Amino acid sequence: MAIKLSVSGCCGRMGTRIASLSLSDGMFALAGVLESSGHQMVGRPFGSWVGRPDIALKVSDDAKTIFSLGDVVIEFTTPEATIAHVQVAQELGKPMVIGTTGLSPAQQDGLRTASRKIPIVWSPNMSVGVNVLFELAQLAAQRLGPSYDVEVVEAHHRQKRDAPSGTAKRLAELLAAVRRQSAESLPVHAVRAGDIVGDHTVIFAGPSERLELTHRAQDRDVFAQGALNAARFIVTQRPGLYDMPDVLKGRTW
Repeated sequence: MAIKLSVSGCCGRMGTRIASLSLSDGMFALAGVLESSGHQMVGRPFGSWVGRPDIALKVSDDAKTIFSLGDVVIEFTTPEATIAHVQVAQELGKPMVIGTTGLSPAQQDGLRTASRKIPIVWSPNMSVGVNVLFELAQLAAQRLGPSYDVEVVEAHHRQKRDAPSGTAKRLAELLAAVRRQSAESLPVHAVRAGDIVGDHTVIFAGPSERLELTHRAQDRDVFAQGALNAARFIVTQRPGLYDMPDVLKGRTW
């Protein structure tokens, strides 16, 4: 039986691709699509947004109605909207996949509290390659030791709101833990230019040599497919806060 999806932020960059990919994947059924009040697509067929006139599903701004239609909610919106939607999903008992970045510490605590009642996958980056980068960066930090300087450089399109990216912040946290220093003390540089999908580089510079680990996303679909993999995973899990390594451990796709 297909997993019914409620996609929040359906007309955003990520929401559009997640919804579009789900339409061509027999594992999923697009049950409902949500956008913010006042968006030009509210009340209009979503199919007209993605070039699929056969899709008559209308875009709504009613989170409770849309979430009630699905088996799992996929959320790529703003921090404020995400926290509000987490409360709705919690009331309805709906699992969530959250890729929203820029959450404050208090908002992150809100996710942890909600995860006591519903299962949530929360990750700043859902690509397989980036999550391998997380592991490789930690291994390199362990092997190279404190004599190497470490810096993180990330680049995204000019419209990305948060800087540094959630992925860069996560890299800094993981590296800092290995090096036993604060994440704030590890330099992170952000570039916002053009239509860059997403580049992340960890630079290790030591005496007479330099090691660089780089991941470059060439298409936003790599993140969208990761979100769908996370939805497939979370729909059968018990309440708790999960991340992409949890999703990837038992992957069969």
